[in-house]
Amino acid sequence: MWQTEPLKKVRRRDPNFHLDRGSWTNDISWVKNYESVLDPMKKLSSLFHRKFDGKEVDRHSQEYRQALVYVLLSQTSCYRYWGEGIWTDYGKEICRRGMEYIK
Repeated sequence: MWQTEPLKKVRRRDPNFHLDRGSWTNDISWVKNYESVLDPMKKLSSLFHRKFDGKEVDRHSQEYRQALVYVLLSQTSCYRYWGEGIWTDYGKEICRRGMEYIK
């Protein structure tokens, strides 16, 4: 799992601090064994930020707006919650389409 400096600092202070568990899931990881769902989400988000962050961007351009819509649509726990099946397939397809606009 990647960690930024602030997260490392928090973990040193509180080793039980986690970002991969929801309060209602108690100790069930939201990350472990869900790479097939989460990896496309992370890849799309990363590509979007690499392409558009810190740059002069026409926020009205078709490329930017379409990419943003797909990034926003992809960032939901629903795809991970269901884990497999049609909702997971929807999530992967949204990520695939989003990457088409970013590349």
